[in-house]
Amino acid sequence: MFLTAKFILLVDKNSVDLAEDYISPWSVLREAYSRNKNIRLKAVESIAAYKDWNDAEFHTLAQALDSTTCIGLARTNGVDQRLFLSPPALPEIAGEEEIEDMLRELLVKLPQRDVEKCIQHFTSGALNLSDEQKQNRGGLWCFGGSGINYTRHIRPQEEVELLCLQALVKHSHFEEHCQVMVSSGVLQLLERIRKMRHYHPKIQQNIVRIVSNICLYEKFHTQIYQSGWVSLLAEISKSPYAPMRIQASRGLANLDREAMKENFEDGVYVLYPRHRSKLKPEADIIFVHGLMGGAFYSWRQQDGVSGTDKNRTDCWPEDWLPIDLPGCRVMCVEYDTNLSEWMSLCPHELERRTISYRSRILLEKMMKAGIGERPIVWVAHSMGGLIIKRMLADAKINPKDFGKVLKQTKGIVFYSTPHFGSQLANYSRKIRKLFFPSVEVMELSHDSPQLSLLNDYLKELVSNNSLNVLTFGEMQTTNIGLGAYIKLHIVPPESADPGVGEFILADTNHLNICKPSSRHSHIYQQTVSFIRSCVRPPPQQPDESKVPDNTMLWS
Repeated sequence: MFLTAKFILLVDKNSVDLAEDYISPWSVLREAYSRNKNIRLKAVESIAAYKDWNDAEFHTLAQALDSTTCIGLARTNGVDQRLFLSPPALPEIAGEEEIEDMLRELLVKLPQRDVEKCIQHFTSGALNLSDEQKQNRGGLWCFGGSGINYTRHIRPQEEVELLCLQALVKHSHFEEHCQVMVSSGVLQLLERIRKMRHYHPKIQQNIVRIVSNICLYEKFHTQIYQSGWVSLLAEISKSPYAPMRIQASRGLANLDREAMKENFEDGVYVLYPRHRSKLKPEADIIFVHGLMGGAFYSWRQQDGVSGTDKNRTDCWPEDWLPIDLPGCRVMCVEYDTNLSEWMSLCPHELERRTISYRSRILLEKMMKAGIGERPIVWVAHSMGGLIIKRMLADAKINPKDFGKVLKQTKGIVFYSTPHFGSQLANYSRKIRKLFFPSVEVMELSHDSPQLSLLNDYLKELVSNNSLNVLTFGEMQTTNIGLGAYIKLHIVPPESADPGVGEFILADTNHLNICKPSSRHSHIYQQTVSFIRSCVRPPPQQPDESKVPDNTMLWS
Protein backbone atom coordinates (compact mmCIF):
# COMPACT_ATOMS: atom_id res chain seq x y z
CA MET A 1 0.00 0.00 0.00
CA PHE A 2 2.83 2.39 0.88
CA LEU A 3 4.55 1.87 -2.52
CA THR A 4 1.30 2.54 -4.38
CA ALA A 5 0.65 5.69 -2.38
CA LYS A 6 4.14 7.02 -3.03
CA PHE A 7 3.77 6.29 -6.77
CA ILE A 8 0.55 8.30 -6.86
CA LEU A 9 2.29 11.20 -5.18
CA LEU A 10 5.08 11.18 -7.76
CA VAL A 11 2.56 11.21 -10.58
CA ASP A 12 0.63 14.09 -9.03
CA LYS A 13 3.83 16.09 -8.62
CA ASN A 14 4.04 16.73 -12.36
CA SER A 15 0.34 17.43 -12.80
CA VAL A 16 -0.37 20.17 -10.27
CA ASP A 17 0.32 23.89 -10.42
CA LEU A 18 2.51 24.41 -7.37
CA ALA A 19 2.32 27.65 -5.34
CA GLU A 20 5.53 29.25 -4.14
CA ASP A 21 4.89 28.23 -0.53
CA TYR A 22 3.61 24.79 -1.49
CA ILE A 23 4.96 21.91 0.60
CA SER A 24 5.07 18.67 -1.32
CA PRO A 25 3.56 15.66 0.46
CA TRP A 26 6.37 13.41 -0.73
CA SER A 27 9.03 15.66 0.82
CA VAL A 28 7.47 15.52 4.30
CA LEU A 29 6.86 11.79 3.86
CA ARG A 30 10.53 11.29 3.14
CA GLU A 31 11.36 13.13 6.35
CA ALA A 32 8.77 11.11 8.28
CA TYR A 33 10.61 7.92 7.29
CA SER A 34 14.03 9.31 8.28
CA ARG A 35 16.27 7.32 10.60
CA ASN A 36 16.87 10.51 12.57
CA LYS A 37 14.31 10.87 15.35
CA ASN A 38 14.46 14.67 15.43
CA ILE A 39 13.77 14.84 11.70
CA ARG A 40 10.79 12.48 12.15
CA LEU A 41 9.38 14.62 14.95
CA LYS A 42 9.79 17.76 12.83
CA ALA A 43 8.07 16.04 9.90
CA VAL A 44 5.02 15.31 12.04
CA GLU A 45 4.83 19.00 12.97
CA SER A 46 5.11 20.02 9.32
CA ILE A 47 2.40 17.62 8.17
CA ALA A 48 0.02 18.73 10.93
CA ALA A 49 0.66 22.44 10.32
CA TYR A 50 0.13 22.45 6.55
CA LYS A 51 -3.52 22.93 5.53
CA ASP A 52 -3.39 23.62 1.78
CA TRP A 53 -3.38 20.10 0.37
CA ASN A 54 -6.49 19.05 -1.46
CA ASP A 55 -8.68 16.12 -0.39
CA ALA A 56 -6.91 13.72 -2.73
CA GLU A 57 -3.49 14.65 -1.36
CA PHE A 58 -4.70 14.31 2.23
CA HIS A 59 -6.13 10.89 1.44
CA THR A 60 -2.98 9.76 -0.31
CA LEU A 61 -0.89 10.93 2.64
CA ALA A 62 -3.16 9.03 5.02
CA GLN A 63 -2.59 5.87 2.99
CA ALA A 64 1.18 6.34 3.03
CA LEU A 65 1.72 7.15 6.70
CA ASP A 66 3.24 4.52 8.95
CA SER A 67 1.85 3.83 12.42
CA THR A 68 4.47 5.92 14.27
CA THR A 69 3.76 9.02 12.19
CA CYS A 70 0.02 8.46 12.42
CA ILE A 71 0.19 8.28 16.22
CA GLY A 72 2.34 11.40 16.34
CA LEU A 73 -0.21 13.27 14.23
CA ALA A 74 -3.05 12.06 16.45
CA ARG A 75 -1.24 13.68 19.41
CA THR A 76 -0.61 16.97 17.60
CA ASN A 77 -2.91 19.87 18.38
CA GLY A 78 -5.09 21.09 15.51
CA VAL A 79 -4.37 18.14 13.20
CA ASP A 80 -6.66 17.70 10.19
CA GLN A 81 -8.82 14.58 10.54
CA ARG A 82 -8.36 13.90 6.81
CA LEU A 83 -4.88 12.61 7.62
CA PHE A 84 -6.44 9.51 9.17
CA LEU A 85 -8.02 6.61 7.34
CA SER A 86 -11.43 5.41 8.42
CA PRO A 87 -11.46 2.12 10.37
CA PRO A 88 -11.84 -1.02 8.24
CA ALA A 89 -15.43 -1.94 7.44
CA LEU A 90 -16.99 -4.42 9.86
CA PRO A 91 -18.99 -7.42 8.63
CA GLU A 92 -22.76 -7.27 8.97
CA ILE A 93 -24.42 -8.91 11.99
CA ALA A 94 -27.96 -10.19 12.48
CA GLY A 95 -28.95 -7.71 15.19
CA GLU A 96 -28.31 -6.26 18.64
CA GLU A 97 -28.66 -9.62 20.35
CA GLU A 98 -25.57 -10.84 18.51
CA ILE A 99 -23.53 -8.09 20.22
CA GLU A 100 -24.54 -9.52 23.59
CA ASP A 101 -23.58 -13.02 22.45
CA MET A 102 -20.17 -11.79 21.30
CA LEU A 103 -19.55 -10.06 24.63
CA ARG A 104 -20.57 -13.16 26.54
CA GLU A 105 -18.34 -15.42 24.45
CA LEU A 106 -15.42 -13.07 25.05
CA LEU A 107 -15.97 -13.01 28.82
CA VAL A 108 -16.13 -16.81 28.92
CA LYS A 109 -12.69 -17.00 27.27
CA LEU A 110 -11.04 -14.77 29.86
CA PRO A 111 -9.30 -16.22 32.93
CA GLN A 112 -11.75 -16.83 35.77
CA ARG A 113 -9.57 -18.60 38.32
CA ASP A 114 -6.66 -17.20 40.29
CA VAL A 115 -7.83 -13.65 39.58
CA GLU A 116 -8.97 -10.88 41.90
CA LYS A 117 -12.33 -11.41 43.57
CA CYS A 118 -13.72 -8.22 42.09
CA ILE A 119 -12.89 -9.44 38.57
CA GLN A 120 -14.71 -12.69 39.34
CA HIS A 121 -17.62 -10.69 40.73
CA PHE A 122 -17.99 -8.43 37.69
CA THR A 123 -17.49 -11.24 35.18
CA SER A 124 -19.88 -13.63 36.88
CA GLY A 125 -22.47 -10.88 37.31
CA ALA A 126 -22.28 -9.92 33.63
CA LEU A 127 -22.53 -13.54 32.50
CA ASN A 128 -25.42 -14.30 34.84
CA LEU A 129 -27.38 -11.27 33.65
CA SER A 130 -26.67 -12.15 30.04
CA ASP A 131 -27.71 -15.75 30.74
CA GLU A 132 -30.93 -14.49 32.31
CA GLN A 133 -31.65 -12.37 29.26
CA LYS A 134 -31.04 -15.37 27.01
CA GLN A 135 -33.40 -17.60 28.98
CA ASN A 136 -36.13 -14.97 29.05
CA ARG A 137 -35.82 -14.69 25.27
CA GLY A 138 -36.16 -18.46 25.00
CA GLY A 139 -32.47 -19.31 24.62
CA LEU A 140 -30.76 -22.32 26.13
CA TRP A 141 -27.51 -20.73 27.34
CA CYS A 142 -26.61 -21.53 30.93
CA PHE A 143 -23.60 -20.44 32.97
CA GLY A 144 -23.15 -21.23 36.65
CA GLY A 145 -21.49 -19.16 39.35
CA SER A 146 -22.23 -16.78 42.17
CA GLY A 147 -22.54 -13.28 40.81
CA ILE A 148 -24.82 -10.33 41.32
CA ASN A 149 -28.48 -11.09 41.99
CA TYR A 150 -30.88 -9.60 39.47
CA THR A 151 -34.66 -9.64 39.14
CA ARG A 152 -35.86 -11.97 36.43
CA HIS A 153 -37.12 -9.78 33.63
CA ILE A 154 -35.90 -8.52 30.30
CA ARG A 155 -33.53 -5.63 30.92
CA PRO A 156 -32.58 -2.98 28.37
CA GLN A 157 -29.91 -4.25 26.02
CA GLU A 158 -27.67 -1.30 26.91
CA GLU A 159 -27.70 -2.32 30.58
CA VAL A 160 -26.40 -5.79 29.77
CA GLU A 161 -23.73 -4.38 27.46
CA LEU A 162 -22.64 -1.83 30.07
CA LEU A 163 -22.17 -4.50 32.73
CA CYS A 164 -20.15 -6.62 30.30
CA LEU A 165 -17.99 -3.61 29.43
CA GLN A 166 -17.39 -2.88 33.13
CA ALA A 167 -16.14 -6.45 33.50
CA LEU A 168 -13.83 -5.96 30.51
CA VAL A 169 -12.45 -2.79 32.13
CA LYS A 170 -11.34 -4.91 35.10
CA HIS A 171 -9.78 -7.53 32.83
CA SER A 172 -7.97 -4.90 30.75
CA HIS A 173 -5.73 -4.10 33.73
CA PHE A 174 -3.79 -7.31 33.04
CA GLU A 175 -1.60 -7.93 30.00
CA GLU A 176 -2.39 -11.63 29.73
CA HIS A 177 -6.11 -10.86 29.74
CA CYS A 178 -5.59 -8.20 27.07
CA GLN A 179 -3.85 -10.83 24.96
CA VAL A 180 -6.96 -12.99 25.00
CA MET A 181 -9.19 -9.99 24.35
CA VAL A 182 -7.20 -8.68 21.38
CA SER A 183 -6.79 -12.12 19.78
CA SER A 184 -10.56 -12.62 20.18
CA GLY A 185 -11.38 -9.42 18.26
CA VAL A 186 -12.21 -7.08 21.12
CA LEU A 187 -11.01 -4.00 19.21
CA GLN A 188 -13.44 -4.65 16.37
CA LEU A 189 -16.22 -5.52 18.82
CA LEU A 190 -15.71 -2.29 20.75
CA GLU A 191 -15.80 -0.28 17.52
CA ARG A 192 -19.09 -1.97 16.60
CA ILE A 193 -20.65 -1.14 19.99
CA ARG A 194 -19.28 2.41 19.84
CA LYS A 195 -21.10 3.03 16.54
CA MET A 196 -24.29 1.33 17.69
CA ARG A 197 -24.45 3.08 21.10
CA HIS A 198 -23.22 6.51 20.07
CA TYR A 199 -25.95 8.08 22.24
CA HIS A 200 -24.92 6.32 25.48
CA PRO A 201 -22.11 8.24 27.29
CA LYS A 202 -21.38 5.57 29.91
CA ILE A 203 -20.96 2.87 27.29
CA GLN A 204 -18.80 5.19 25.19
CA GLN A 205 -16.61 6.07 28.15
CA ASN A 206 -16.05 2.43 29.15
CA ILE A 207 -15.14 1.54 25.56
CA VAL A 208 -12.47 4.25 25.37
CA ARG A 209 -11.23 3.28 28.83
CA ILE A 210 -10.72 -0.35 27.77
CA VAL A 211 -8.89 0.63 24.58
CA SER A 212 -6.68 3.10 26.47
CA ASN A 213 -5.77 0.35 28.96
CA ILE A 214 -4.81 -1.99 26.11
CA CYS A 215 -2.65 0.82 24.68
CA LEU A 216 -0.39 0.46 27.74
CA TYR A 217 1.10 -2.69 26.23
CA GLU A 218 3.35 -2.09 23.25
CA LYS A 219 2.87 -5.61 21.90
CA PHE A 220 -0.70 -4.66 20.91
CA HIS A 221 0.11 -1.36 19.20
CA THR A 222 0.15 -2.85 15.70
CA GLN A 223 -3.33 -4.36 16.14
CA ILE A 224 -4.63 -1.09 17.59
CA TYR A 225 -3.32 0.81 14.56
CA GLN A 226 -4.59 -1.73 12.03
CA SER A 227 -8.05 -1.77 13.59
CA GLY A 228 -8.40 1.99 13.05
CA TRP A 229 -8.41 2.94 16.72
CA VAL A 230 -5.66 5.56 16.30
CA SER A 231 -7.92 7.63 14.07
CA LEU A 232 -10.87 7.03 16.40
CA LEU A 233 -8.90 8.14 19.46
CA ALA A 234 -7.73 11.22 17.55
CA GLU A 235 -11.35 12.11 16.84
CA ILE A 236 -12.54 11.34 20.39
CA SER A 237 -9.72 13.42 21.90
CA LYS A 238 -11.49 16.49 20.47
CA SER A 239 -14.76 15.66 22.24
CA PRO A 240 -16.45 18.45 24.25
CA TYR A 241 -17.13 15.82 26.94
CA ALA A 242 -14.19 15.74 29.39
CA PRO A 243 -14.26 12.00 30.27
CA MET A 244 -14.09 11.10 26.59
CA ARG A 245 -11.37 13.50 25.43
CA ILE A 246 -9.13 12.94 28.45
CA GLN A 247 -9.45 9.14 28.30
CA ALA A 248 -8.70 9.18 24.56
CA SER A 249 -5.67 11.40 25.14
CA ARG A 250 -4.40 8.91 27.72
CA GLY A 251 -4.65 6.13 25.16
CA LEU A 252 -2.77 8.13 22.53
CA ALA A 253 -0.04 9.04 25.02
CA ASN A 254 0.41 5.36 25.83
CA LEU A 255 0.73 4.63 22.10
CA ASP A 256 3.24 7.43 21.46
CA ARG A 257 6.52 5.69 22.27
CA GLU A 258 8.33 7.99 19.84
CA ALA A 259 7.86 11.04 22.07
CA MET A 260 6.82 9.66 25.46
CA LYS A 261 8.65 7.55 28.01
CA GLU A 262 5.92 7.72 30.68
CA ASN A 263 3.03 5.28 30.97
CA PHE A 264 -0.42 6.34 32.14
CA GLU A 265 -2.34 3.57 33.84
CA ASP A 266 -6.07 3.55 34.41
CA GLY A 267 -6.97 6.39 36.77
CA VAL A 268 -3.99 8.64 35.96
CA TYR A 269 -4.68 11.45 33.50
CA VAL A 270 -2.76 14.36 32.02
CA LEU A 271 -5.06 17.35 31.63
CA TYR A 272 -2.36 19.56 30.14
CA PRO A 273 -0.54 19.23 27.84
CA ARG A 274 -2.70 16.58 26.18
CA HIS A 275 -0.75 16.95 22.92
CA ARG A 276 2.90 16.71 21.96
CA SER A 277 4.86 19.65 23.27
CA LYS A 278 8.43 20.87 22.86
CA LEU A 279 8.38 22.52 26.25
CA LYS A 280 9.71 20.59 29.22
CA PRO A 281 7.32 21.03 32.19
CA GLU A 282 8.81 22.99 35.06
CA ALA A 283 6.42 21.50 37.64
CA ASP A 284 3.60 19.00 38.13
CA ILE A 285 0.26 20.09 39.57
CA ILE A 286 -1.68 16.98 40.63
CA PHE A 287 -5.37 16.94 41.60
CA VAL A 288 -6.76 14.25 43.92
CA HIS A 289 -10.52 14.13 44.44
CA GLY A 290 -12.37 13.10 47.59
CA LEU A 291 -15.16 10.83 48.73
CA MET A 292 -17.81 10.30 46.02
CA GLY A 293 -15.85 12.59 43.70
CA GLY A 294 -14.09 11.83 40.45
CA ALA A 295 -11.45 13.08 38.05
CA PHE A 296 -14.18 14.23 35.66
CA TYR A 297 -16.68 15.38 38.28
CA SER A 298 -14.98 17.13 41.18
CA TRP A 299 -13.11 19.75 39.14
CA ARG A 300 -16.03 21.30 37.25
CA GLN A 301 -16.92 24.95 37.32
CA GLN A 302 -19.59 25.60 39.93
CA ASP A 303 -23.09 24.73 38.71
CA GLY A 304 -25.73 27.42 38.38
CA VAL A 305 -23.27 30.24 37.70
CA SER A 306 -24.45 32.76 35.12
CA GLY A 307 -22.49 33.15 31.94
CA THR A 308 -22.41 31.96 28.36
CA ASP A 309 -21.72 28.31 27.52
CA LYS A 310 -18.66 29.49 25.62
CA ASN A 311 -17.08 30.79 28.82
CA ARG A 312 -17.95 27.76 30.96
CA THR A 313 -15.64 24.82 31.59
CA ASP A 314 -16.29 21.23 32.60
CA CYS A 315 -12.71 20.93 33.90
CA TRP A 316 -11.18 24.12 35.24
CA PRO A 317 -7.67 22.71 35.87
CA GLU A 318 -7.50 21.75 32.18
CA ASP A 319 -8.77 25.07 30.83
CA TRP A 320 -7.64 27.73 33.32
CA LEU A 321 -4.31 26.63 34.78
CA PRO A 322 -2.42 26.52 31.44
CA ILE A 323 -3.33 30.20 31.06
CA ASP A 324 -2.35 31.27 34.56
CA LEU A 325 0.50 28.80 35.13
CA PRO A 326 2.03 28.12 31.71
CA GLY A 327 4.83 25.60 31.69
CA CYS A 328 3.26 23.32 34.31
CA ARG A 329 2.00 19.80 33.65
CA VAL A 330 -1.52 19.42 35.07
CA MET A 331 -2.63 15.94 36.12
CA CYS A 332 -5.46 14.30 38.02
CA VAL A 333 -6.07 10.85 39.47
CA GLU A 334 -9.22 8.82 40.02
CA TYR A 335 -10.28 6.01 42.35
CA ASP A 336 -13.64 4.46 43.26
CA THR A 337 -15.34 5.53 46.50
CA ASN A 338 -18.69 4.92 48.19
CA LEU A 339 -20.63 6.44 51.05
CA SER A 340 -22.39 3.17 51.82
CA GLU A 341 -21.70 -0.50 51.26
CA TRP A 342 -25.15 -0.62 49.66
CA MET A 343 -23.71 1.46 46.85
CA SER A 344 -20.53 -0.56 46.39
CA LEU A 345 -19.96 -2.02 42.94
CA CYS A 346 -17.88 -4.84 44.41
CA PRO A 347 -18.40 -6.10 47.99
CA HIS A 348 -15.12 -8.04 48.10
CA GLU A 349 -11.63 -7.07 49.24
CA LEU A 350 -12.62 -4.26 51.60
CA GLU A 351 -8.96 -3.56 52.40
CA ARG A 352 -8.57 -2.15 48.89
CA ARG A 353 -10.76 0.78 49.86
CA THR A 354 -8.65 1.95 52.78
CA ILE A 355 -6.69 5.20 52.61
CA SER A 356 -3.45 3.27 53.04
CA TYR A 357 -4.11 0.90 50.15
CA ARG A 358 -5.38 3.59 47.78
CA SER A 359 -2.42 5.86 48.44
CA ARG A 360 0.09 3.11 47.75
CA ILE A 361 -1.57 2.07 44.48
CA LEU A 362 -1.91 5.66 43.26
CA LEU A 363 1.69 6.41 44.18
CA GLU A 364 2.93 3.42 42.17
CA LYS A 365 0.82 4.45 39.18
CA MET A 366 1.99 8.06 39.29
CA MET A 367 5.63 7.04 39.48
CA LYS A 368 5.13 5.37 36.08
CA ALA A 369 3.68 8.68 34.85
CA GLY A 370 6.94 10.45 35.72
CA ILE A 371 6.14 12.29 38.93
CA GLY A 372 9.17 13.04 41.06
CA GLU A 373 11.17 14.32 38.10
CA ARG A 374 10.22 17.95 38.80
CA PRO A 375 8.64 20.05 41.60
CA ILE A 376 5.16 18.91 42.67
CA VAL A 377 2.18 20.81 44.04
CA TRP A 378 -0.78 18.70 45.17
CA VAL A 379 -4.38 19.95 45.11
CA ALA A 380 -6.85 17.89 47.12
CA HIS A 381 -10.54 17.89 47.90
CA SER A 382 -11.84 16.23 51.07
CA MET A 383 -10.48 12.69 51.56
CA GLY A 384 -8.01 13.29 48.73
CA GLY A 385 -5.92 15.34 51.16
CA LEU A 386 -5.62 12.35 53.50
CA ILE A 387 -4.50 10.18 50.61
CA ILE A 388 -1.80 12.72 49.73
CA LYS A 389 -0.55 12.82 53.32
CA ARG A 390 -0.46 9.02 53.36
CA MET A 391 1.51 9.02 50.09
CA LEU A 392 4.12 11.33 51.53
CA ALA A 393 4.37 9.20 54.67
CA ASP A 394 4.85 6.10 52.48
CA ALA A 395 7.52 7.94 50.51
CA LYS A 396 9.41 8.61 53.73
CA ILE A 397 9.12 4.96 54.80
CA ASN A 398 10.27 3.71 51.39
CA PRO A 399 12.78 6.30 50.11
CA LYS A 400 14.36 3.89 47.63
CA ASP A 401 11.18 3.63 45.54
CA PHE A 402 9.34 6.87 46.33
CA GLY A 403 11.83 9.22 47.98
CA LYS A 404 12.03 11.61 45.05
CA VAL A 405 8.28 12.25 45.27
CA LEU A 406 8.71 13.50 48.83
CA LYS A 407 11.79 15.51 47.88
CA GLN A 408 10.03 17.21 44.97
CA THR A 409 6.79 18.00 46.84
CA LYS A 410 6.76 21.76 47.37
CA GLY A 411 3.19 22.47 48.39
CA ILE A 412 -0.32 21.16 49.08
CA VAL A 413 -3.67 22.89 48.64
CA PHE A 414 -6.41 21.38 50.82
CA TYR A 415 -10.06 21.97 50.00
CA SER A 416 -12.11 20.90 53.07
CA THR A 417 -9.91 17.97 54.01
CA PRO A 418 -11.08 16.29 57.26
CA HIS A 419 -7.68 16.33 58.97
CA PHE A 420 -9.33 15.37 62.27
CA GLY A 421 -12.41 13.54 61.01
CA SER A 422 -15.76 14.28 59.37
CA GLN A 423 -19.28 14.81 60.63
CA LEU A 424 -20.34 12.38 57.91
CA ALA A 425 -18.65 9.50 59.74
CA ASN A 426 -20.25 10.50 63.04
CA TYR A 427 -23.72 10.71 61.44
CA SER A 428 -23.20 7.38 59.68
CA ARG A 429 -22.52 5.69 63.00
CA LYS A 430 -25.89 6.84 64.33
CA ILE A 431 -27.77 5.26 61.42
CA ARG A 432 -25.33 2.48 60.57
CA LYS A 433 -28.01 -0.24 60.57
CA LEU A 434 -29.83 1.66 57.84
CA PHE A 435 -26.95 3.38 56.07
CA PHE A 436 -24.30 0.65 56.41
CA PRO A 437 -21.37 3.12 56.04
CA SER A 438 -18.46 2.18 53.81
CA VAL A 439 -14.87 1.53 54.84
CA GLU A 440 -13.76 4.93 53.58
CA VAL A 441 -16.46 6.75 55.56
CA MET A 442 -15.59 4.97 58.80
CA GLU A 443 -11.93 5.90 58.37
CA LEU A 444 -12.99 9.55 58.72
CA SER A 445 -14.12 9.16 62.33
CA HIS A 446 -13.05 11.90 64.73
CA ASP A 447 -11.40 9.37 67.03
CA SER A 448 -9.26 7.82 64.30
CA PRO A 449 -5.63 7.57 65.48
CA GLN A 450 -4.46 7.33 61.86
CA LEU A 451 -5.71 10.84 61.12
CA SER A 452 -3.76 12.27 64.06
CA LEU A 453 -0.59 10.50 63.01
CA LEU A 454 -0.91 11.74 59.42
CA ASN A 455 -1.37 15.31 60.57
CA ASP A 456 1.62 15.09 62.92
CA TYR A 457 3.69 14.04 59.93
CA LEU A 458 2.35 16.99 57.91
CA LYS A 459 3.42 19.37 60.68
CA GLU A 460 6.86 17.78 60.71
CA LEU A 461 7.26 18.40 56.98
CA VAL A 462 6.24 22.03 57.34
CA SER A 463 8.51 22.61 60.32
CA ASN A 464 11.44 21.30 58.29
CA ASN A 465 10.75 24.09 55.77
CA SER A 466 10.29 21.54 53.01
CA LEU A 467 6.55 22.03 52.47
CA ASN A 468 4.08 24.91 52.03
CA VAL A 469 0.39 24.51 52.86
CA LEU A 470 -2.74 26.43 51.87
CA THR A 471 -6.07 25.26 53.31
CA PHE A 472 -9.66 26.23 52.57
CA GLY A 473 -12.52 25.38 54.91
CA GLU A 474 -16.26 25.38 54.28
CA MET A 475 -18.76 27.57 56.14
CA GLN A 476 -22.02 26.12 54.79
CA THR A 477 -23.82 22.84 55.41
CA THR A 478 -24.25 20.31 52.59
CA ASN A 479 -27.18 18.15 51.52
CA ILE A 480 -25.84 14.58 51.67
CA GLY A 481 -28.59 13.05 49.53
CA LEU A 482 -30.63 11.40 52.29
CA GLY A 483 -33.48 13.91 52.17
CA ALA A 484 -34.04 17.59 51.55
CA TYR A 485 -33.79 18.46 55.25
CA ILE A 486 -30.74 16.39 56.14
CA LYS A 487 -27.75 18.70 55.85
CA LEU A 488 -24.38 18.35 57.52
CA HIS A 489 -21.37 20.54 58.10
CA ILE A 490 -19.30 17.71 56.63
CA VAL A 491 -15.90 19.16 57.55
CA PRO A 492 -16.20 21.83 60.26
CA PRO A 493 -13.43 24.45 60.57
CA GLU A 494 -11.80 22.73 63.55
CA SER A 495 -11.23 19.64 61.40
CA ALA A 496 -10.42 21.46 58.14
CA ASP A 497 -7.59 23.46 59.75
CA PRO A 498 -4.45 21.28 59.95
CA GLY A 499 -2.75 23.80 62.22
CA VAL A 500 -0.03 24.69 59.73
CA GLY A 501 0.19 27.05 56.78
CA GLU A 502 -2.51 29.54 55.83
CA PHE A 503 -6.15 28.70 56.63
CA ILE A 504 -9.01 30.46 54.81
CA LEU A 505 -12.73 30.00 55.48
CA ALA A 506 -14.90 30.18 52.36
CA ASP A 507 -18.61 30.93 52.27
CA THR A 508 -19.56 27.77 50.41
CA ASN A 509 -20.41 24.12 51.05
CA HIS A 510 -18.37 20.93 50.90
CA LEU A 511 -19.21 20.09 47.28
CA ASN A 512 -18.65 23.55 45.80
CA ILE A 513 -15.45 24.49 47.61
CA CYS A 514 -13.38 22.84 44.85
CA LYS A 515 -15.58 24.25 42.06
CA PRO A 516 -14.73 27.93 41.48
CA SER A 517 -17.51 30.11 40.13
CA SER A 518 -15.11 31.71 37.67
CA ARG A 519 -11.46 32.25 36.87
CA HIS A 520 -11.69 35.49 38.87
CA SER A 521 -13.09 33.92 42.04
CA HIS A 522 -11.20 34.43 45.28
CA ILE A 523 -10.61 30.71 45.91
CA TYR A 524 -9.19 30.17 42.43
CA GLN A 525 -6.97 33.25 42.50
CA GLN A 526 -5.62 32.29 45.94
CA THR A 527 -4.90 28.78 44.67
CA VAL A 528 -3.04 30.03 41.60
CA SER A 529 -1.01 32.52 43.62
CA PHE A 530 -0.01 29.79 46.08
CA ILE A 531 1.01 27.31 43.37
CA ARG A 532 3.03 29.99 41.62
CA SER A 533 4.90 30.78 44.84
CA CYS A 534 5.73 27.08 45.28
CA VAL A 535 7.05 26.38 41.79
CA ARG A 536 8.61 29.81 41.22
CA PRO A 537 9.80 30.99 44.63
CA PRO A 538 11.40 34.45 44.76
CA PRO A 539 15.19 34.31 44.74
CA GLN A 540 16.71 34.35 48.21
CA GLN A 541 19.08 37.16 49.08
CA PRO A 542 22.54 35.74 49.79
CA ASP A 543 23.86 36.04 53.33
CA GLU A 544 26.87 38.33 52.92
CA SER A 545 28.42 37.10 56.17
CA LYS A 546 28.73 33.58 54.70
CA VAL A 547 30.13 34.63 51.32
CA PRO A 548 33.93 34.65 50.92
CA ASP A 549 35.49 38.04 50.13
CA ASN A 550 36.52 36.93 46.67
CA THR A 551 32.96 35.89 45.71
CA MET A 552 30.90 38.28 43.60
CA LEU A 553 27.35 38.85 44.86
CA TRP A 554 24.49 38.72 42.35
CA SER A 555 21.31 40.73 42.51
